[in-house]
Amino acid sequence: MRIVVCVKEVMDPAAVNNYALAGKLKMAADGKTPEAAAVPRLINGYDEQAMEAALLLRDAGLDCKITAVSIGPEQKNLLKHCAALGADEIVAIDAGSAEIDWHGVAAILTAYIKGSGGADLVICGRQASDDDQGVVPLLLAEQLGMAAATLARKLDMAGGELKVTRVTPDGDEVVQGKLPALVTVSSELGTPRFPTAKAKMAARKMVPSEITAASLGLGAAELTPRAPLLRQFVPQVQGNCEFISGSPADAARELLARLRADRVI
Repeated sequence: MRIVVCVKEVMDPAAVNNYALAGKLKMAADGKTPEAAAVPRLINGYDEQAMEAALLLRDAGLDCKITAVSIGPEQKNLLKHCAALGADEIVAIDAGSAEIDWHGVAAILTAYIKGSGGADLVICGRQASDDDQGVVPLLLAEQLGMAAATLARKLDMAGGELKVTRVTPDGDEVVQGKLPALVTVSSELGTPRFPTAKAKMAARKMVPSEITAASLGLGAAELTPRAPLLRQFVPQVQGNCEFISGSPADAARELLARLRADRVI
């Protein structure tokens, strides 16, 4: 059984927030990309849990090959992290200089999966922490012709079928069906494992397969953005705090008077 896990490298969300609050996060001249050379980059948190979901299936006794695939020119550190976690194969796809949107990402992943022998199960994070769109997995499922189950917190193989426990506002929902299928994983899966020092050393020797979008037979029509990014900006964060002095009773009366004047109460 082949499991393909789609992973993405993102800027550390905590560092980005700190830069933004400190007023140090600036946008580049193109108005689309942040100037954040000093911000560390790491695997998208939900994608790391997608890797964990695949590893848990193998831990439960499933005979499978796990392939981690990522799109981008510099993905070796990310993919070697996946190898240290337990991926059997790591694949880096270079999309070239073309600007692609979610449709382009889904088209590239679809072409890779179909061209590399297909997959019995595709696992993705529920969304990426940099754009929070969460649309690539469903576009990918549609193009692969696979059933999709979203917001999974647990995956099991039962009777040759995949059982997925989904997180919903009303509680857990369990769905079950035949493979092939695509599943998106949510943070409720739990804390992902850390690679051991021995695994990290072994992963250093693992070389990712490098593929270009052109070699997948994709042309301009498939990669042209349908929803191009026009602009990103950093919102101005302001905070005003005023302390009301006096006895507790006087402070309470003053606070109520202010709230009534502002028509809050």
